[in-house]
Amino acid sequence: MEIQQIIGLVFALLIGVSLGLIGSGGSILTVPILVYVVGVEPILATAYSLFIVGSTSLLGSIRNIMDKNVHFKIVLLFGIPSLLAVFFTRAELVPLLPDTITLSNNVVLPKAKLVMILFSLVMFAASSRMIRKPRHKTIARPEILTSAMPLITQGLLIGGISGLVGAGGGFLIIPTLVFFANLPMRKAIGTSLTIIAIQSLIGFTGDLVHQDIEWPLVLSFSGVSMIGLLLGVRLSKRILDGNLRRIFGWFVLAMSLYIMAKEVL
Repeated sequence: MEIQQIIGLVFALLIGVSLGLIGSGGSILTVPILVYVVGVEPILATAYSLFIVGSTSLLGSIRNIMDKNVHFKIVLLFGIPSLLAVFFTRAELVPLLPDTITLSNNVVLPKAKLVMILFSLVMFAASSRMIRKPRHKTIARPEILTSAMPLITQGLLIGGISGLVGAGGGFLIIPTLVFFANLPMRKAIGTSLTIIAIQSLIGFTGDLVHQDIEWPLVLSFSGVSMIGLLLGVRLSKRILDGNLRRIFGWFVLAMSLYIMAKEVL
């Protein structure tokens, strides 16, 4: 095994820890690690990310189902439209993107570079939400809101973004569930992991037709990430959610700026 893969597996442990701690952050770590540490081509890395994060989230979902921390009605109303959007984006839209894109000022941008720039912008937006201290009025109320059309609409939107950048979308799903559906944080994490597992694994099937998968690499990353998830679940019981979210938010912000600087400069 090459040194890059060994280092990548160490980082894969952190991927699982982040999913176990806050139910998100897996994909925004996985894609940069695969691209910059292991040397996987960016478009292929987004496909690998869907499987690694999806399989790890599936383990977390099963654990949360056992603890009764999954809201199944929201999984259906939000998760099904989201996974349909992910599958359609991966199977139909991503392959249609041209290899190079010419901007208005005649700058030619490779497809892989465009994906990484878009990914950094999504990371930047996610980090600002993580860092910001919640206002008192956004604290989850006892009444959980499960209106069908708003949840379906947001599921389609987040699913499309997730499919394009190869991200499970937990950093977008959890704020939606907490601030819009009024789910308690722990239940939002369990519900998010279930949605991520479904949409990521089904979205990955859209790549099987177009990509040659290096299964030993993908499966080894997934296995180590699952170990990290179990560690993260144990740690989550000792760390306040708000403090952890802000610390991770600053880390995501730093990574987004690094990716943008590397791709643009």
